[in-house]
Amino acid sequence: MAKIEGFRVRNFRALKDITLGRLWNAQKEEPLTPMTAVIGKNGVGKSTLFDAFGFLADCLKSGVEEACDARGRGGFQRIRSQGEQGPIEFEIYYKEDGNARPITYELSIEADEYGRPFVLRERLRQRRKGQKHGWPFSFLMLNRGNGVTWKGEQEGRQVNEGSEEFDLFGFMESLKAGEAKDESRETELVELEDVRKLGIATLGSLKQHPRISAFRRFIEGWYLSYFTPDAARSLPLAGPQKHLNIHGDNLGNVVQFMKREHPKRFQGVLNRIAEKIPGIDRIDTEGTNDGRLLLRFNDKGFADPFFAQQMSDGTLKLFAYLLLLEDPTPPPFLCVEEPENGLYHKLLEALATDFREHATGRKGGSQVFVTTHQPYLVDALEPNEVWILEKAVDGYSSIRRASEDHVVQNMVEEGLPLGGLWYSDYLDAR
Repeated sequence: MAKIEGFRVRNFRALKDITLGRLWNAQKEEPLTPMTAVIGKNGVGKSTLFDAFGFLADCLKSGVEEACDARGRGGFQRIRSQGEQGPIEFEIYYKEDGNARPITYELSIEADEYGRPFVLRERLRQRRKGQKHGWPFSFLMLNRGNGVTWKGEQEGRQVNEGSEEFDLFGFMESLKAGEAKDESRETELVELEDVRKLGIATLGSLKQHPRISAFRRFIEGWYLSYFTPDAARSLPLAGPQKHLNIHGDNLGNVVQFMKREHPKRFQGVLNRIAEKIPGIDRIDTEGTNDGRLLLRFNDKGFADPFFAQQMSDGTLKLFAYLLLLEDPTPPPFLCVEEPENGLYHKLLEALATDFREHATGRKGGSQVFVTTHQPYLVDALEPNEVWILEKAVDGYSSIRRASEDHVVQNMVEEGLPLGGLWYSDYLDAR
């Protein structure tokens, strides 16, 4: 299972410069856990951090200009940190699996003289086999759409980058002139036609760049939940669909797919979900004349079942989350903003436990990332799984891990619930 070990954001709204977990040049830091929760007061930047992941996914899907305007973001100047003139920057440090060498992806987005956003720099790098120190090998380097990429699964000859000021264009000229013969057999000059599109979107579709392709598929597979119960109540056209979409309006299609492709597993899923939803005795399905499959919730005390369109927001939301966790081929990264909304507070600890079991399961589930302001959900978590987002004196966000506070760590080890400590202000900055 691919896993993000570290994530850095710079100049993105309130996130002027925050880092979660381990980066290639910060190896002493502990990596992100399979289950991660970010907590904090209103207005500290939790939604912005959630949107940072969504923005990256949108950049890959539709380009940086459309991503800046999508989901009500308001354009580049609105999302760049107020008062800052530098580019918006992201850095992802991740592993394809537990034994793989980590890969770093760096992206810088700037605006041109007309205020239009474009990709300023893009880089993918990975340490060579056996290399534990020094600069990782960059197998993709782009500056304003121009640069080089190394082909294949493995590194070519090490280019002496030396620092962030590596002369990319000088190296490109040496390739053109034939002065870097050893490297030229392994490198490919790149000139993108549209500087508003990510290089990984174009190069990641080519077989000769398997590492770039793997990273592209990793981001394409992210699931960021924008679930709305009203969308889940809609009656979509018939037709099985493999995965739940971000809004949940294809819930019926996923049910149809699961019943057709995994009938025994699906019935087990319905039974397990029914046990976890208060007041529900049994969940089953009913086919329609036009080929759709409807969910029926058999409520205790009533002879006739209720269809999904009649169920409460909380019931539909919980069903969608649990169905998502039962996906036979789950997304590599599952990001949910405030999953507690609309749910009974006594369900939250169990939901957090389900999220963690999915993230840490032997079958390789999703890495789970949630933002929350609900102590009952945090009660089920460990200090190293929880990050506290706060507003610093300069008005921008700062972040720290709960386990960095030794008093809090010791109190949890003594049996005190972490959410209760948060409610009692023990997690506030002192």
